[in-house]
Amino acid sequence: MEALLSLSIALLAGLLLSRLAKLVKLPAVTAYLVAGILVGPYCLGAFGVKGLGFISMDDVKGYSLLCEVALGFIAFSIGNEFRLSQLKKIGKQATIVGIFQAVVTTLLVDAALLVMYLFDLIPLDAAIVLGAIAAATAPAATLMVVKQYKAKGPVTDILLPVVALDDAVGLVLFAISFGIAKALGAGSVDVLSILVEPLLEVILSLALGAIMGFLFHFCERFFHSRSKRLSVSVAFVFMTIALSMLKFSIGKVHIGFSSLLVCMMLGTVFCNVCDFSEELMDRVDRWTAPLFVLFFVLSGAELELSLFTDLMVVLIGVVYILSRSAGKYSGAFLSAKMSGCDDNIVKYLGITLLPQAGVALGMAMKAMALTSGSGLLIRNITLFAVLIYELIGPLLTKIALTKAGDIDPEGAVSARHEHAKARGWFHHIKEKKN
Repeated sequence: MEALLSLSIALLAGLLLSRLAKLVKLPAVTAYLVAGILVGPYCLGAFGVKGLGFISMDDVKGYSLLCEVALGFIAFSIGNEFRLSQLKKIGKQATIVGIFQAVVTTLLVDAALLVMYLFDLIPLDAAIVLGAIAAATAPAATLMVVKQYKAKGPVTDILLPVVALDDAVGLVLFAISFGIAKALGAGSVDVLSILVEPLLEVILSLALGAIMGFLFHFCERFFHSRSKRLSVSVAFVFMTIALSMLKFSIGKVHIGFSSLLVCMMLGTVFCNVCDFSEELMDRVDRWTAPLFVLFFVLSGAELELSLFTDLMVVLIGVVYILSRSAGKYSGAFLSAKMSGCDDNIVKYLGITLLPQAGVALGMAMKAMALTSGSGLLIRNITLFAVLIYELIGPLLTKIALTKAGDIDPEGAVSARHEHAKARGWFHHIKEKKN
């Protein structure tokens, strides 16, 4: 009972706050995150009444499966952007921008933090790992802003493929940097963990996603009603998320999967082999709407506000945020310019790549395994950056897409208004006939 009550209050808090956010022209994602803070351990949950809020971080983490499912559906939706017809136009540009800006961001953050290392403000292994974590971008916040404002245009067309590729590159960069950091602590270099395992993770994740995508298409052919096709879609996303959690070892090689890459590939294969995929994806998006709201509210509840009391974390966090922001913008600007992208892409794409959340937090949690003890510092700095980026990132994405002309300045029209307009049009036609 308490779990359902907490989730229902979280969902309602997010929805009600989104109405206030609309009045001040803030993205709904920001409202959901703020709602999470309000019902989280530092506000409503601090009263200790179970069911009326999340009373501790452990309470919030108890819903981690729901967040995994939401991320799976978000990745599945982003995979839908990799249609061959569209990739023929922007595939080369998206690849260049996606790889170049991620590498530039890692190098800039590494350089800034290495200066701090020279002044004994941060351990060397922590500086190296944080540089790789900086490459990751949050696909969830970006996708929600695009959907809320029905963004369309050259910047939006290249944005989602870049975000998807960005996370794949980020995983490889993190695995290499994490391997180097572990080697610094152990005094020896492990080639398997630095090169082989990250490449295997990316390749096997894409292969698993492709296999599941073809199986998905095969099973869809046995059903013709929209409701049953929707049910099969949900079942396959659930199954793909579950399979992506598998981990095993072959000799000294540890093999795992990235749920984001697997689910992206599932969506990519399905949208390219199924002729009615667009209609089905639209139905899945409607089904997952409350799930996404809960995901962001839970993400807000999980933000560690206590980090503001640690001055060292704040100092390193500010340097991390500034250098990462400079890396994302300059990397996207230069690569977009070099690859001959539209002027609006050159000017505004970098700003839309600032949000950071789930993937970065996953990397930070893995960094806790560092034997040097730097893992906790990496985790706290990442949490601090996520707190800042998640609150201002969606707003900056909205501003950039609006200035680029991809978002109508008038904003989205409500469903109620559209319904009333449609009814008025219907009665007008009926009266003319009579």
